[in-house]
Amino acid sequence: MPSTASATASFPVLLLRHGAATTLVCLFITLALTLMGQGSWDVNLVYSLAIGLPSWLSIELGRMLLSRGSDIPWPQGWRGVVLVVLGGAIGFGIGNLIGQTYQAHVQPGQQQPPRLLFPMVITIITGAGMSAMYYLIGKSRYLQMQAEQAQRQAAEAQLKLLQTQLEPHMLFNTLANLQVLVASDPERAQVMLQHLIAYLRATLGGSRSQMHSLRSEFERLDDYLALMAIRMGERLHYTLELSEALAATPVPTLLLQPLVENCIRHGLEPQLAGGSITVTASTSQAGGTLELCVHDTGRGLPAHPAPAASAETSGFGTAQVRERLFNCYGEAARFELSSADSGGTLARILIPLPTSHKES
Repeated sequence: MPSTASATASFPVLLLRHGAATTLVCLFITLALTLMGQGSWDVNLVYSLAIGLPSWLSIELGRMLLSRGSDIPWPQGWRGVVLVVLGGAIGFGIGNLIGQTYQAHVQPGQQQPPRLLFPMVITIITGAGMSAMYYLIGKSRYLQMQAEQAQRQAAEAQLKLLQTQLEPHMLFNTLANLQVLVASDPERAQVMLQHLIAYLRATLGGSRSQMHSLRSEFERLDDYLALMAIRMGERLHYTLELSEALAATPVPTLLLQPLVENCIRHGLEPQLAGGSITVTASTSQAGGTLELCVHDTGRGLPAHPAPAASAETSGFGTAQVRERLFNCYGEAARFELSSADSGGTLARILIPLPTSHKES
């Protein structure tokens, strides 16, 4: 929802736009009256502008005053109808006086008694039509803001749901391992506790925003994988590759961790020998696309997954990753999950780079 300051700053711009649109309508009415033989073009022009502009300005200023503090910039109910009628009456009164004065000056011997019905009908129809148009435009903007706010709230709820799915599983396993290590290997328990504290600190900080830098995402992955490496021992090896040029690139919070956790839960833990995980960030040759890859050397995707088990096989996080990419980038983002040529599974994310982060 725009603030009062921004709305005030945009008022002169809106006033000019609406004034220009009203002037164009007045010119069109002038042309129509002239072609219909309702008088000379200059007299019609003066009447049209003298009636149209005061009517518009009265309605414009009135709706700004009456709708102050409202989401829709138009007075609701009977006040909107009264405003249009009152604005039309003010414009007609002022315009008729100016028009008669001008006509008496340029056509002193040809002035006829004013015919009020036809100009009055045109004034009412034009004022009502333009008021309805401005009302619909304002309501459309309001509905658009409501839709954007609902989308942001849905994205926040989705992120919180993802966190509630990811964190308890990891936290309970880590605490169980800490309990064992405290008695058998205090030094490793101390290292594990340090990584857990760093991970939880990053988690609490990241939950307050929808986006953070790739550096923060990779640091969070490093703490998580370090915890898993202590738990799995030599069965887990990992590599994180992030260039300094891409470190500040903004990405959605918790974008890669569901994929890394799937690698461990569904790829490496079921294997007695374990395996390795490699996470990389790079750009396309044109420099306009960020490519994020998560590759593991685990058991890979099943050749013919059953429909009922396909979600469990690919991991619950992949569906959330697809939805969050679509919410943040629309059709511009892509997510691919496939069997890697060297074995295991490859998850690949392609998202557009912000202009300030594009490499030459």
